[in-house]
Parts: sequence; structure tokens; C-alpha cells
Amino acid sequence: MIEIKVPTVGESITEVTLLKWTREEGAYVERDEVIAELESEKATFEVNTEKAGTLFRLAAEGDTILIGSILAKIDETAVKPKRETVVTLEQKEEKVEPISTNQSLGTSVPNQIKASPVATAIIADKKVDVASITVSGFGGKIMKNDVLEALNHPGKKAFANNEIFSRNTRQEKMSNLRKTISKRLVESKNTTAMLTTFNEVDMTRIMETRKQFKDKFKEQHSVNLGLMSFFIKATSIALGEWPTVNAYIDGDQILFHDYADISIAVSTTRGLTVPVIRNVESLSMAEVEKAVLVLAGKARDSKLTTEDLQGGTFTVTNGGIFGSLMSTPIINIPQSAILGMHKIQDRPMAINGQIVVRPMMYLALSYDHRIIDGSESVSFLVRVKELLENPELLLIGKDPLKTLLEL
Repeated sequence: MIEIKVPTVGESITEVTLLKWTREEGAYVERDEVIAELESEKATFEVNTEKAGTLFRLAAEGDTILIGSILAKIDETAVKPKRETVVTLEQKEEKVEPISTNQSLGTSVPNQIKASPVATAIIADKKVDVASITVSGFGGKIMKNDVLEALNHPGKKAFANNEIFSRNTRQEKMSNLRKTISKRLVESKNTTAMLTTFNEVDMTRIMETRKQFKDKFKEQHSVNLGLMSFFIKATSIALGEWPTVNAYIDGDQILFHDYADISIAVSTTRGLTVPVIRNVESLSMAEVEKAVLVLAGKARDSKLTTEDLQGGTFTVTNGGIFGSLMSTPIINIPQSAILGMHKIQDRPMAINGQIVVRPMMYLALSYDHRIIDGSESVSFLVRVKELLENPELLLIGKDPLKTLLEL
């Protein structure tokens, strides 16, 4: 028998949670095949087989397992079945497909919501409002019965147990990732002198730029031109000009960084993760967009590695995708500041003595007042605003005409 042990995933991590098995008990597995998904304090990772053989599972989904413990055994002497269709547990469940916002469902649906083919067909046919559906499937997927319950009780939304007028309560074990998030947020509030400063940015130029070049950009770089690349590039320029915002407190020392490793907050079904884009100051807009796409995809698919999450000198978070108009983001320690993006909303603005409607976004910069002075935080945010309202400045950080005239 070959023992499959829980691998070491970090110096400080002593235990993990078994999220799910991807192969059944007694199934014949191939070498290097994924058999389980584990979750540590920082990330989710897969466990592969070392040799082919019959799988014997030694833990149940949801169990907390110590690093180095035996997770499963493989009987490498087992004979491979001659005619076996390899079917994973996920494939045995009803196949799911994402509901796209482009489908004619009669409502706007977030891209991360998934549903089975049958559920998708019913939603499309009956024009069911997805917000009225109580989801019961694994990983937040909508199943057929969920849609039927919503149709049977129009205007009445049940909670997780699908019972109308329920008075039930239930307990659910907090995941390692959620424990870590909770611990770090409390630690951030208790150990930093956090303060938040606000400003607003006129998004007219960025929206015009995207409209003008989005098709060509997609054709040239095979990635969409989104908002994040503008904000991340603007932030990297401002961080170079205000290095304290890009620094840490390390004991009685201040650790400065001559590069911008920017963390981006990504919301997943298991909680918030903050993967890092390295050396943003050295990346093009297309490279930033590609990095965002890759990291966001890995986060949603639970494929982030410890390396993806380590480091980071500054964080950008976008609550606007959920409709947030204004918030005070919490610092991602040991970093000293975090930039919060919000919903773009048309508002009347006074421009040259005239009232005009402009697409505006509130920006929030939370910072550690122990290391960053008020003047630095305000100046940093004003600089980010300037760069966003004048996208051409993102190229060299200066006004082209002033550069030409050496002013």
C-alpha cells in the first residue's frame, strides 16, 4: 500500500480541512490524478496520487487533518479494470453550466452564479428572477428543485432549508480560510491606527477610452480592457511617488519597497482572497489585465497557491461590482494602505460653472496613521485621481505637453 500524506504547505500551517474527494472509495486511479481538495489557512490546493491503483480513503469531507497525516492509501498491486469509464464525483453530479449575463433570462445575473442545464432551461423559459431562488447545490449551484420551489412560492423566498415560514437554526463549522480572514481583520483593526480619506474621480475619460479602444485591444491582446488595469497602473505610479504608502512597519524599522506588488481582493464562495500581481510598475496595461484574469480565475476555481498569496505591498479592492457606493476598506496587514473602488454612478457636477452629468466614482484610501501622515495620504489619493481622469498620464506619469516643454 502506498500512503498519501497531507503535504507541508507553509511553515506556520499545522492542519488543513478536507474540502472534498474527487474520486470514490475503491475507484481505480491513475498516477498523478487529483483525488482530493484541501484547504489551509491561506489557500486551497489539490492532492495527487503518487502511483496508479485502487483508492482507499481514510478521512471524510469536512475533517480537520494534521500536516503529515495519512489521507488515503493506494493499492498499487490492483489490476486496472479493462473497461472502466473514469468518472469523478463532480461528473456524477448533475452537470452544471454558468449562467451568462448574455442569456435572455429576463434579469441580470452575476457571472459567478452556476446552474444545472435543467435549471438553466427552466429559468430561461419561465423568466425566473435568480435573486428569488434559494440555492442548495454544492458550491452555490442552482439545481432543478431550487427553481421549482421559487415557481411554487412566487414572492416568497425560503432560506437554505427551502421551508416557508421556517424557524430552524443551524450550525456550520468555520473553514480555515474564514478563520484566517476573521483573525487578520481583527488584528488589522487592533494593531493599526487606521484612518480613511475619501475623494471622487470623474470616470468620463476612462469610459471613453475603453469605448474607443476595447475592440482593438481585445483583438490585439486577447483580453478585455477593464477598469482594474487603469486603477492598478495609476496606483503603481502614485506608490513610486509616495513610497511610505508602499512601506511596512517592521518592528522599529520602516521597510520600503522599490517595486509595486499589488494585491487584488477577489470574492469567492469560500471567502475573500487577495492574490498578488508582481512588479506592476514594470507591466503594460495588457499584462495587468491578463494577470487579473488569471488570478481571479484561479481564485474562483480554488487553484490559488501559497506563492500567489504571499507578499503584496498595497491592496486594491473593488466593492463597486457588488453595488457599494462608499465604504472604508480594512488594511491588509502588514501593508500600510488599501484603495477602495466603488460603484460608478451618474451625478450632476459643476464643470466650468455649468451643471453636467458625469459618471463619478468615490475612492477610499484606508491607511495606517502610524507610518503615513494625513498630507501623504491625501496627496497620494489626489494623484491617483489625476492619473485616472487623464489616462494619457499613465504612460509616463507626466503631462505630455509639460514634458515636451520641460516644465
